[in-house]
Formats: sequence, structure tokens, C-alpha cells
Amino acid sequence: MKNNLALTLYGGVGSVTGANFLLESEADNFRLLVDCGLIQGVKNSIEENSKPFGYEPATIKVLLITHAHLDHVGRIPKLFKDGFSGVIYSTPATKEMAELILRDSVRILSEKAKEEGKEPMYSTEHVDAAMFAWQTVKYHTEKDIGGGFSIYMKDAGHILGSAMIEITHSGKKVVFTGDLGNSPSPLLRDTEEVNDADYMVMESVYGDRNHEDRDQRREKFKRIVQDSIKRGGALLIPAFSIERTQILLHEINDLVESGAIPEVPVFLDSPLAIKVTRIYKDRQAQFNKGVRDEIASGDDIFNFPNLTLTETREESKKINNVPNPKIIIAGSGMSSGGRIIYHEERYLPDPNSTVILPGYQAVGTRGRHLDEGLKIIDIKGRKIQVKARIEKITGFSGHKDSEHLVEFVADTKDTVKKVFVAMGETKASLFLVQRLRDYLEVDAIHPEVGKKYILE
Repeated sequence: MKNNLALTLYGGVGSVTGANFLLESEADNFRLLVDCGLIQGVKNSIEENSKPFGYEPATIKVLLITHAHLDHVGRIPKLFKDGFSGVIYSTPATKEMAELILRDSVRILSEKAKEEGKEPMYSTEHVDAAMFAWQTVKYHTEKDIGGGFSIYMKDAGHILGSAMIEITHSGKKVVFTGDLGNSPSPLLRDTEEVNDADYMVMESVYGDRNHEDRDQRREKFKRIVQDSIKRGGALLIPAFSIERTQILLHEINDLVESGAIPEVPVFLDSPLAIKVTRIYKDRQAQFNKGVRDEIASGDDIFNFPNLTLTETREESKKINNVPNPKIIIAGSGMSSGGRIIYHEERYLPDPNSTVILPGYQAVGTRGRHLDEGLKIIDIKGRKIQVKARIEKITGFSGHKDSEHLVEFVADTKDTVKKVFVAMGETKASLFLVQRLRDYLEVDAIHPEVGKKYILE
């Protein structure tokens, strides 16, 4: 039997979410997965995520995790529920944050299942099983994982702990990028270079468009905040708990300290984001040099006057009693759940209020509806008029844009045999495929879900 590798993508194709990739050596009878994420932004999401995997989980030896976002870790407990009994590997920060995310997910999914009269996808005991099986590997440390496979993790610069995973077997190197950071990041180190990949599975969230540059983004954010305060409304920012929230706190901290905005009330209304921020504070060594220098000078970059952390529901409800102007940062980042929807229900009909969409909004989410300019949206069965200003700032994205994705692949164009462009909407993925072919002359494809690709 030839010692070929086979790659099959079971999720994250034609969609940003649901990353789930199988790599196997049939000669060694060894199968591993990279990521096991939740499918988001689709109708009947519980049904979609509850479907059986396209492989038998009991046959998988190892699960590798690129980072702790829910669309990369959200179905790990289901994998254990369905028979997986192998080992999980990730960076230490990813494990720490994934536990928070998964335990929070149990609560949210259980509530949704109860509303729809269905069984929860998984329970706390399956999260416990995952955490028991979870081991960590530091960046730049080679690890033998069995079956002739070894792994090596490089900093992806996307969120704290995010990694590109280089998998080597029989002299072949297959690189799974996970999500690639929008470097230079306000907080994190730059995405590291990959220059010797034989095969690559890469993301394409912004494969067909570019962001504002960092200076433009900061000026736009400052202008929107100043305008919102001047208008006397509420400024709502739906934000992901990991990375986006911490960047926003850092940005507002700079605006307050520089005197660019007055000291208005700012609320971080997300228990999960509050816990994640504490992890960020504990892992400052992974920040870029500029931020480390700020901290060394005595600046608490995630804290400033009039910032209130509201962990309990009672504290959250009291935000309504605080007069405008005020700033509310709350989850979820696509307005698909969490506390932000209660604030949107209250303030979207107010023409003096503003909503900032600080990143990608998946198809079918309330955030996408706001981004597309819908004037009436549904919140828990109520039709809410949208009179508030809706602003989008793509420069806050934690993903590389089209130009920088091409630059990233250019570093390995002399060695790479095939690039599998995934983790993006079909339009964005196909656009990036064509750019990689045209500009770099590499063999790039938009793979099919469930199709086995032999890596010669």
C-alpha cells in the first residue's frame, strides 16, 4: 500500500463556520482531525449541528485545535458523546479559553434546545471528558502524536493562543492555517511565516475584499464614538468575547486617556468576555512589543475610568437606568444571542443611538441583517424597527484580508503542491482561489465537502 495521505473536509466549506477536517494515513491506520467547530448562522442550526459526523468518531486517534472560537471547538463535546476517545492537542491558552467557551455553550445550547423542544446536543459531562483528554503543546515545539505524524505549532496572530498547525508525515508537510490574524494586530504578535508547506488548508473569510488600514480604522472608530456621544444616544458594540472585546477595551482606553472622548459610562456586559479578559491579562507575554511596553509603563490597558463590568443579570438590567450617552459592549458578536439582543431591542428604534459592527457577520444572523440594511428585524418574535445608525468597521476584523492572504501564501509558493481554500463563503473562497492562481501560479482549489483528496 502506498504511504499516501488523504484529506477530507467535512465542514468549513462554502461557509466560514463549522471547521472540521480529516487527515489520514491508511497505511498506518491512523486518522486525525483538525478542529471540530459549530455551524453558525444557518436556519435549524441545532438540527444541523446534531447530525452524525461524516466519519466514525471512535476511529479518530487525535484531534488538533487551531484556536478557541466556537466555530472551531463547538462540537468537540458531541465528538466525545458519539464515541471519540482519543487525545486533543492545542496551545495552553487555547485550552484555557476553550473550556470557558464550551461550558458557556452547554448553557446556551440547552436553553435553545428547550425552547425548540429538542434534546441538547451535549452536556457538561461531555465537556468534562474533553478537558480530561486535552493536552497542550507550546509554540515552536515538535510533538510526535503517533502513526508517523508529528506536529509543530506557529503563531497565527488571530486570537490569543491561535496556531497554524504544521503536520509532517513521511516527509510531507500539511499546514492547517486555522484563522489568520489581521497583522499588525493592536494586541498580538504578527502571523508567523510558512515557507515550506507541501499542502495547505487555509481560511478565506475576507478572500474577496480588503480592510481599512489600521490608522483609517482608528480614526473611523474615534469619529463614530465622538459622534455617538455628541448625539446623546447609546453606542452598542456586539463583540466576540475573545480578542475583539479586548481590542475594543484597549482602543477606548486610548481614547479616554488621550482626552479624545469624555469619560462616559462604558459597560462590558458579558460574563464570558470578562473571564476571557482576565486570561489575556495573565498571558501578556504573547502581546506584541508595543503593548508590552505600554503595560511596563504602568498602563492597565483593559481598564479606565467609568468602565463597569456587569457579570450578573441584575447588574446588566441596571444599565437601562444609566442615562445616555453610554457605550455598551456585549456578546454575541453577530447579534445571534447573548445580552446584546436585549440592548438592541431597546435602542435600535432610537435614531440617536448607534450600532458598530466590528467584524464579519455570518449569513442569516441578526448582525448580517443589520449589515444589509434591513429596517425591521426579529428579536425573540418581536418586530423591531431599525432607526439607529449602523456602522461597520472591517479593520477590527481578526482575519487577514484578500491582499494579505495572497502575501501569506506567496512565502511558500515555491514548495506548495496544492492549496485548499476553505473557511469562507463560496464567493470569497472562489475569488481567492483565482487570485492565488493568477498572481502566484499555485494550484489552488475550492474543495468539495466530503470528497477524499489524495495527497501524493
